[in-house]
Amino acid sequence: MARRFTGRTAVAGVGTTAYGRLPEYDQYDLGAWALRNALDDAGLALSDIDGLIVSRIGDYQRFGEMLGIDPRFVTILPGQGRMAGVAIEQAAMAVASGMADVVAVVYGNNGRSAGDRYGGEGDQYGSGGAGQWFPYGMTSPGAMHAMMFNRHAHLYGTRSEHLGEIASTFRRHASLNPDAVMRTPITIEDHQNSRFVAEPLHLLDYCLINDGGVALIVTSAERAKDCRKKPVHIRAFGQASSFGSGSMPPDDFWRAPMQRIADHIYADADCTRDDLDALMIYDNFTPTVLFSLEGFGFCPVGASGPWAAEGHLRLGSKFPSNTSGGHLSESYMQGWALNVEAVRQIRGECGERQVNDAGLIQYMAASPVCTSIIYGASPR
Repeated sequence: MARRFTGRTAVAGVGTTAYGRLPEYDQYDLGAWALRNALDDAGLALSDIDGLIVSRIGDYQRFGEMLGIDPRFVTILPGQGRMAGVAIEQAAMAVASGMADVVAVVYGNNGRSAGDRYGGEGDQYGSGGAGQWFPYGMTSPGAMHAMMFNRHAHLYGTRSEHLGEIASTFRRHASLNPDAVMRTPITIEDHQNSRFVAEPLHLLDYCLINDGGVALIVTSAERAKDCRKKPVHIRAFGQASSFGSGSMPPDDFWRAPMQRIADHIYADADCTRDDLDALMIYDNFTPTVLFSLEGFGFCPVGASGPWAAEGHLRLGSKFPSNTSGGHLSESYMQGWALNVEAVRQIRGECGERQVNDAGLIQYMAASPVCTSIIYGASPR
């Protein structure tokens, strides 16, 4: 189905807010702030929007009333980070099918100021779908990922130091990003010496809960040519789920749904893995990066730890990843800001962290709903 929409849509504008603790703003304010920046980026006005998709913003109608817009296509998605890719894919499908011409995809998160905690029976944004595990004390996404990493280590010999390479690499990238919350470089030794949260995961294996907003403007490839910035084309996308095996897929690490996406997304985008210039990998926890690399075929199954330790994710390497610092060091914007970073990299707007001649970048998210999007400087 996704192949029908290949190369027909583009991101015409992106916008972000500041990240950190912003108690004077709620989720609606943050979404509106990001959206206005995205519209300015595209050279468009609120009156141009005829499609609206919001996530982690409580009510789409209230948001539309605040902005004074009357979209003919509207939807709201849950607050889980896996919905970032889902939202952008739905926007692309809405434009390509004629449901809307200009879709604003908007995310607002005041989780830090609101005191959100990921885990427990009141959890709205983490592993709430895994309620069957709550009676056994498994209410935390971090605990779930710790158990999955333990299993990966048992099967393949993966070590905590491999996770330290990921954390220190992404922090090095964040040190070049003036918008990142955590910019002080760390070493693998720093990672190893940080306290355990859910053993074997250390503090530096965890993402950063912060306030912030992100918005993208999706329109047709043709219309995007007339916008203010160079269009970044949505070359291909895919989505697959893993519900039947439960929230902790045994010995699979969501590999099966990622492989189903990988089976077609590179052909759809008319590229191979080796053609990609950078990767944006959903990194709520460091092990998720390893699971994603294996699921999308960048290294053999079980080899992701040593492969990452060889430095392949660093700036200047074959697959520079999460060049903004990602969730681990820029801010936990639940996948949304990683998609913005992909757009800005292809435009050449990333300053000291810019990837040379970035023309193709893949976003990927491993979770019970796996998604991936390949962005390109050209439609095909």
